[in-house]
Amino acid sequence: MGKFFREPASGFSHLVGALLSVAALISLLYVAITNRDIWQIVSFSIFGASMILLYSASTIYHLVNSSEKVVRILQKIDHSMIFVLIAGTYTPICLTMLRGSLGYWLLALVWSCAAAGIVFKMFFFDIPRVLYTGIYLIMGWIAVFVIVPLYRAGGALPLIWLLAGGLFYTVGGVIYALEKPDIFPGWLGFHELFHIFVILGSASHYVMILRFC
Repeated sequence: MGKFFREPASGFSHLVGALLSVAALISLLYVAITNRDIWQIVSFSIFGASMILLYSASTIYHLVNSSEKVVRILQKIDHSMIFVLIAGTYTPICLTMLRGSLGYWLLALVWSCAAAGIVFKMFFFDIPRVLYTGIYLIMGWIAVFVIVPLYRAGGALPLIWLLAGGLFYTVGGVIYALEKPDIFPGWLGFHELFHIFVILGSASHYVMILRFC
């Protein structure tokens, strides 16, 4: 299979993620349209689209067996979509749970960070893995600064789901940065484990957004 696909295990795991993201977007839009809430419609669409973009870009990058130049471009797009997903996940939280000036400022901050991160990735791609993984994690954990307003807006349950998603992403990020454990390289190595934890993180945040935003 490697003859046709570069990294089949990683690629197909995120193909599943892409398909689940489409289903997630449909369910989120159903809820938003039923509620006739424009904030939900806009923010849920952005969150769902960000998941689809991330998992689709990852699927294409890991499956396409092409020239080094093409693979390099796909890799840059793949890594850039992580910034899009992080900002996309913040969007429903900012526009529905927080709203007001705090939500708008936080939304502007995370999307500005995402834009800067994408530009940085495109032009300074060869920085150490530990460094750029740390940038993703720092951006993701900005939410700790609004824990109190989030608790006031929704109570403990949404914070539990939000924290669970953050922990899944963080564990995955640490595995990716350290390149360990590498149980069955190519099939269940550190990279494949990273992908699994990313899907679990997205699933946790999907539940949080569906139920509480």
